[in-house]
Amino acid sequence: MANEAASHTLQPTALVHEAWLRLGGGDAPSFQNRAHFFGAAAEAMRRILIERARRRIAAKRGAGAAMVDLDEIEIPSPVADDDQLIAVNEALEKFTVLDPRKAELVKLRYFVGMGFDEAATALGIAVPTAKQWWAYARAWLTVELRSQ
Repeated sequence: MANEAASHTLQPTALVHEAWLRLGGGDAPSFQNRAHFFGAAAEAMRRILIERARRRIAAKRGAGAAMVDLDEIEIPSPVADDDQLIAVNEALEKFTVLDPRKAELVKLRYFVGMGFDEAATALGIAVPTAKQWWAYARAWLTVELRSQ
């Protein structure tokens, strides 16, 4: 505790009491020797301090923030019509079986909104190749969507 920051609010006595309760408290836990007791006490204190630190970090990151139902939020999508979006997804799943790399390009361009340069870099291909794949994928998906 001597090495803790000045803003640390956990008192050494409180830490020892919490560790004692975790070790079994009044149930007189059995230890093989002093080394075993101090090892268990050190582990209990370590866990207490780590849990406390994680709670404080979580509080900084928005712990306790109000939960929001995603159905209540208007999330922008590439298509306004939900039925059309489902149809595109089903067609894309069929296309993924046929050509997974081109399907990945479609996902990056259509759902993420990446340009050819970004998508080509993400896939490790040249930009002209990405444009060719995009033309093929769009044609295939158009035919598939019309057949549905």
